[in-house]
Amino acid sequence: MGFYERHILPYCINCACGSKPIMQQRQKIVPRARGTVLEIGIGTGLNLPFYDPAQVDRVIGLDPSEKSWELAGKRAAHVDFEVEFIGLPGEEIPLADSSVDTVLVTFALCTIPDPVAALQGMARVLRSGGELLFCEHGRAPDADVVRWQDRLNGFWRTMAGGCNLNRDIPALLTAGGFAAEVVETMYLPGTPRFAGYNYWGHAHLVDGP
Repeated sequence: MGFYERHILPYCINCACGSKPIMQQRQKIVPRARGTVLEIGIGTGLNLPFYDPAQVDRVIGLDPSEKSWELAGKRAAHVDFEVEFIGLPGEEIPLADSSVDTVLVTFALCTIPDPVAALQGMARVLRSGGELLFCEHGRAPDADVVRWQDRLNGFWRTMAGGCNLNRDIPALLTAGGFAAEVVETMYLPGTPRFAGYNYWGHAHLVDGP
């Protein structure tokens, strides 16, 4: 990992992912979390203020960026529940089977190199009856926007820490072993359309209730 990825990119992501439209999206989904929560790609901890401390016992945050952990730790000091950080990629979840009540993934499936393997790992650690909560940007429904997503994706991925513009989020959830109960979508206001098509909702294990 070079100087840019280690010392500059985390601050850029913190700024971009902390914009008002994106924070409003976080607020729609994070308060639904309950019990022991595994947050995939916790980053700089932007979701932490939105958890309901009356429902959450513990948050286990997984992220490969040490600089992001440092920034997240400052936010974790101001919440009323335990926060633990695990510094491993999203495909490698060092937790026991059926050990968490909620998996939360926000604006991270775009970056994980193998999102299907990562989702399969999330399915493994989620208890029966638990929920996957998600909020992600991805492939747009409009052909003209998709053309730009496909054209720009290589450059964007290089500059934005591996972020992909054009991933089909519902298809990834299905391939990873989840059935979506609610999927809402919209173009986020104030965001370029090629990067602003958002999916959010909750899902359960395919063999779950």
